[in-house]
Amino acid sequence: MQKDFSRLPGEHIITWLLRCWDNGASSLELEGREAKQLGSLSREGGIDKAIGKKAQALSLWRRLLSSVRERYPFSKDVVCRPGKWTTMERGIQYLRELAVREMVYYDLDNAQLPTDPDEVQCTRPMWRKFVRSAPSSYANSLAVIDWKSEEAPTVDEVAGRLRQYEESLSSSLISAVEKLSQDIRQLKEDISYSPPAQTRIAAVRSKRFSAPERGYRAYTPRDILWFYLRDHGEDMRKWDGKPTSTLRARVRDLQGKTAVKRDSSRKNAAPVSTRQPPRPSERPDRTYDPLEGTSKSFLQEVNSDYDEQD
Repeated sequence: MQKDFSRLPGEHIITWLLRCWDNGASSLELEGREAKQLGSLSREGGIDKAIGKKAQALSLWRRLLSSVRERYPFSKDVVCRPGKWTTMERGIQYLRELAVREMVYYDLDNAQLPTDPDEVQCTRPMWRKFVRSAPSSYANSLAVIDWKSEEAPTVDEVAGRLRQYEESLSSSLISAVEKLSQDIRQLKEDISYSPPAQTRIAAVRSKRFSAPERGYRAYTPRDILWFYLRDHGEDMRKWDGKPTSTLRARVRDLQGKTAVKRDSSRKNAAPVSTRQPPRPSERPDRTYDPLEGTSKSFLQEVNSDYDEQD
């Protein structure tokens, strides 16, 4: 009994009383002589002397409460442990200690008052002290909780609600962490399967147009065909008033001849000479082909514009 109910060094009085209750102090009936044989339980002479003061058989729990009240007759002399709790279970323990403090100053002869700290009503002053001792992660949510009924709930009921709140909060946090983990895994997979940077650069370069293309983009598709035929020596009086499809057919015909001519010229090309290239003034004049070097994608785009206009 001395091992189960002795106060630990530095242990707060209210914490010691609650531990004695949890160890079964209410189920032990002791007479005054037997209580004195327990020796020093509280490490305070005034409390230990009062424990064995009454000769009749009383529960050890009642002896402890009455002895603490006799040693500290004013409620302001007994305070619960200062500081903030860090976990919900520690917070519930602190709420139970507040209930024990209320019981110390109960009328122990009143049979209508509870003898169990968990059956004590959680009054608004107790709840305010509990919220003030909560960490910032809980304080904002707990501060808005209020009792709907006029009668305050018991400490045990409040503890049940707090555990439910903690479970819902934990499940929400676990779900958020799992969702974040899935997003991170998906992001890693996307990065590992992304195309090389060189491919993306090539795609960007393919969208660029040559200088003749940029110049022709200022005109309509029919204007482009007209200029192309004119620059290739066509008699434009012949094509005046002709539909765009006819102009387009002639341009394709000229482009086909140009391609065949270039292929034959490549086959019959002479070896490269080591002689210095001629000066600009010595180079023969040649007719500039405004559509020479035009990319296939650009011509396809122009042809699609012809179809739309037709």
